Amino acid sequence: MAHGTTATISMVAEDYAAAFHRAGMSVLLYDHINFGSSGGLMRQEINPWVQARGYRDAVTFIRQRSDIAPDRIAIWGDSFSAMEVLVVGALIEGLAGIVAQIPVCGIDLPKINPSADVFDLLKNVFESGDVSGTTETTEGPMPVVSFDQVGSPSILKPIQAFKWFIEYGGRHDSEWLNTVTRVMPPTEVPFSPYLTAPFITAPTLMMTGRNDEMVHCNPAVQQAVFDKIVAPKEFFEIQGGHFGLLYSPSKIFDEAAARQVKFLTGIFGI
Repeated sequence: MAHGTTATISMVAEDYAAAFHRAGMSVLLYDHINFGSSGGLMRQEINPWVQARGYRDAVTFIRQRSDIAPDRIAIWGDSFSAMEVLVVGALIEGLAGIVAQIPVCGIDLPKINPSADVFDLLKNVFESGDVSGTTETTEGPMPVVSFDQVGSPSILKPIQAFKWFIEYGGRHDSEWLNTVTRVMPPTEVPFSPYLTAPFITAPTLMMTGRNDEMVHCNPAVQQAVFDKIVAPKEFFEIQGGHFGLLYSPSKIFDEAAARQVKFLTGIFGI
């Protein structure tokens, strides 16, 4: 499990982890490289390929443990990380499940269609490709959120984002910082869940937010990604926009956690 854009463990992700643990699951919850409690040379830099490789490394680590069945591992992500698990979930073999909570699937569909050749290119980039950024593909450093989009524009623009990040990121020991550099490397094929969806083999739960405020959570694109998944899948739309299920305790959080627990205990046979 890893949180979304710059968010850290203590910003409600740990509450989801606790719900899964109470239901009988072991949980590895970590901060992405460069953020929170994790190390990294490029502090406060977000790169989807680098974070995807982090999921791969986490799964590899878990599979080395004698007390964990290597074929009974699911991956979970929220927001930007939910998009990442829909990509990396197709690239890591033998996963038991995927939970994509409020996935950032994009404003529009990519200009290319899914195919075996495109997937092979994605896999090669993921495994060993150059994922460094360029000046043209690097944005920041800039605020994660801001109340003044004219004087101090931020990566995440809706006021709902500002409210949530300031409330939860501003808490003691959150280790969250309101600054980020975003890197989208100029790879041969884009990092897109639409291109990997047909190659996902693990059961997948996609949970979207009704009236999501984030422009990169276009419901038409989310639906198109879901429709491309051929593995067993569930689609669940929840009230509260993008951030409603990230307020804990709350009825929306309880509903989201219960639905995810039901999905995960189902695939694990708990």
